[in-house]
Amino acid sequence: MNPNLGLSQPARYQICVQGCLEDRWAGWFEGMALARDDARHMTTLTGAVPDQAALHGLLARIRDLGLPLLSVTRVANSPTPHLPNYGQDTETVEK
Repeated sequence: MNPNLGLSQPARYQICVQGCLEDRWAGWFEGMALARDDARHMTTLTGAVPDQAALHGLLARIRDLGLPLLSVTRVANSPTPHLPNYGQDTETVEK
């Protein structure tokens, strides 16, 4: 177990799911940026998450939508000292 990781530490994550989420779902994922890859039929959610409980909440939403989870990756610049994305209604979508 990595001693640098904690349950209550903020971090940035990239979550890939099978399926292409429409723009209207952006608000459901607590300000995570959604990037669709129509050719590969997948969506990547990227953003700061305040702690492991919030990460599990996002994963539960993915489960509730019935989207197959492809990967969850903690990305560079983690942990983040502040959480500019989490909880904000952003609708950043890349095509």
